[in-house]
Amino acid sequence: MLQSSQAESHSSMHGSKANSDADGSEFLAFTLGKEEYGIDILKVQEIRGYEAVTRIANAPVFVKGVINLRGIIVPVVDMRIKFNLGSPTYDQFTVVIILNINSRIVGMVVDSVSDVTTLVPDQIKPPPEMDTTFNSDYLIGLGTIEERMLILVDIDKLMTSPDMGLVDHQAN
Repeated sequence: MLQSSQAESHSSMHGSKANSDADGSEFLAFTLGKEEYGIDILKVQEIRGYEAVTRIANAPVFVKGVINLRGIIVPVVDMRIKFNLGSPTYDQFTVVIILNINSRIVGMVVDSVSDVTTLVPDQIKPPPEMDTTFNSDYLIGLGTIEERMLILVDIDKLMTSPDMGLVDHQAN
């Protein structure tokens, strides 16, 4: 009897904000160097193998260039260069994560993609206060799953930040 009433209360909550909080959020896990990062899976449009890009003159060094994705010209950012994580190497594991950020399509080069992980709020800890090359404004926190730790990136904030130069910032 208890189980059926729990199932009813669960189904009545289905689709509500309370239910999504209880179930957690899904993050796509990827690696850069020895570290694992996570971004909101809902921002990911697709994952592609790394392919040659067309370089754009005077683009920031972390913008590798652009690709033509089914008729859409997509800027591609190398996250290893952006985060000062050493020289990137491109191999069979290197992928481009195609993101949809505020209706703008952007590609993000990472060393590899591992899996999609669901984290409940209890598993997400605030980022530590420290001076790093990575601006903590772009961190959601640290996701912990047993011995594994994901650095959770607010990919919206990062990709729309003025220093990325990917989105026009117009003064009002």
